[in-house]
Amino acid sequence: MEHSSLYQRIYEIVADIPEGRVATYGQIAWMVGIPNAPRVVGYAMSKAPEGANLPCHRVVNKSGKMAPYYAFGGEGFQRSLLEQEGIIFKENGCIDMEKCQWRMYASEEEVE
Repeated sequence: MEHSSLYQRIYEIVADIPEGRVATYGQIAWMVGIPNAPRVVGYAMSKAPEGANLPCHRVVNKSGKMAPYYAFGGEGFQRSLLEQEGIIFKENGCIDMEKCQWRMYASEEEVE
């Protein structure tokens, strides 16, 4: 799969993540057929087209940690966007993935 079509598919999935839910890099990688390459999803997020209005802030790691400090204006900004959408955080600062992870397919239950 060529990078542009792979990235486009990643962006289509990210666009479908509903408000109040999050998805993981690995989950999205699985959905696009590259289950062992969640970093490709992270790279695609960093290259998301300006003005595409993608909810990239809803993509987090499997532990519910947010993007690195240099993305989305910093961890505090991403967290505030997610809190405005009703995302629940645990005391350790991670998202409560049990309550907030989006499941597009029933077969995703085992995907991280």
